[in-house]
Amino acid sequence: MLHQNKHLTFHLRFLAVASLACCAAVSVQAAEYAVVVSSATGRDGPWRTVVDALVEKHQGVVFEYQATVDEVLKDLQTSHPRFTCFVATPKEATRQFVAAVHQLTRQYDEDPYTDTRWGILTGYDAANALMIAKHRDPLTVRKTAAGTEFAIDCCVEGKWYDELVQGKWVRKRPGGEVEQLAGPADSTAALVGALNDYRPDLFITSGHATERDWMLGFTYRNGFFRSQAGQMHGEDTRQQRHEIQSSNPKVYLPVGNCLMGHIDGPDAMALAWMNAVGVRQMIGYTVPTWFGYAGWGCLDYFVEQPGRYTFAEAFLANHHALVHRLQTATGNDRRGLLFDRDVLAFYGDPKWEARLAEGPTAYDQQLTIDGDRYTFTIAPRRGEQSFQPVNTNGSQRGWRPIVHYLPHRVKDVRVIEGDDLQPVVTDDFLLIPNPRRCDPSRDYRLVFEARLIRESAP
Repeated sequence: MLHQNKHLTFHLRFLAVASLACCAAVSVQAAEYAVVVSSATGRDGPWRTVVDALVEKHQGVVFEYQATVDEVLKDLQTSHPRFTCFVATPKEATRQFVAAVHQLTRQYDEDPYTDTRWGILTGYDAANALMIAKHRDPLTVRKTAAGTEFAIDCCVEGKWYDELVQGKWVRKRPGGEVEQLAGPADSTAALVGALNDYRPDLFITSGHATERDWMLGFTYRNGFFRSQAGQMHGEDTRQQRHEIQSSNPKVYLPVGNCLMGHIDGPDAMALAWMNAVGVRQMIGYTVPTWFGYAGWGCLDYFVEQPGRYTFAEAFLANHHALVHRLQTATGNDRRGLLFDRDVLAFYGDPKWEARLAEGPTAYDQQLTIDGDRYTFTIAPRRGEQSFQPVNTNGSQRGWRPIVHYLPHRVKDVRVIEGDDLQPVVTDDFLLIPNPRRCDPSRDYRLVFEARLIRESAP
């Protein structure tokens, strides 16, 4: 369901039709969590154990398909789960599979946005996938390490090594100031040490990459990370090998890397990150990247609004932002957004929670509910002149819309106040285009009425 002041006649007509459809659907079989798997994988004993672990952990329902994931569309429309996990073997988790999941998950209802928080759960083998599926403890990100610049001020502590300036690295200790330091010309051993000894909760990379390696220097000669048979190691400029042994649970943001999410065989980097480097959730481009909106924007939501979103919510919020911008985009902007729309994978259990430790944000946002009346308030921090979180590195950064997830699904949305903010209110989230400059004399408030969609248990 959707409300936006543009094209209001169409949207109101859509609300009436979609609301009736949603009500009819959820009364048949509703689910909080759905597991989608091919019949062949569902019959494979070790992989069936992965499915069963997810069902047990989340009280989920299972939908199977024979050949393509779109075969379960009607089941997903009927169930309309808040979370959908696609269990897939490495051979199934292809570039085409990622695109098909993107397209399928935008079809649960009639609005153009993704309708569920989804993830593809795979691994180097079934044992690796089962380890990810069974992991329960939520992760609070306190330590961050990176091979590229990021907003380190937003983290409790961290370190990053510059892919653009040889020998430069930056550190922040807990409670300390950000320090710029001189480091080795070849950062391979340092980055391997950051994983092995520093044991970060979040790892961030950018720069040139293929399905088999990551080039640590973007503008200068440096070493590589390389993967083979589910394992990862560093190789410096003298061809010395540095073993990576980093088993602590973590999330991985290869925000600008080409092909890091493309699983094209057992030697794929994505499989090694999950199998040998403790990664429980990650994103990754399945193609060479050039526009950058889908990847880099995850920093805007996950890192630069610390504690506001889980990793899965940040990924989805950025995709909502992409689809929203696409509604009015033209020319090269439109081509770039269409290029990015279906090529960024999200791997892992979408309901598992990893989020940054809470920290200052450029603005506060709060939703209060009184019966059928919803009030969403945006309050810039004192002294802030804009709604812009910190931005440092990357393409297509900044001015992302303000996104807030609703605690339940709604229908029959009617905006009472704040229509000038050009809001979008769907059945499970709201979005307000970033006002950029803030006026301290006004309240940024959206008030709307909506009815709860009551979901029956499966």
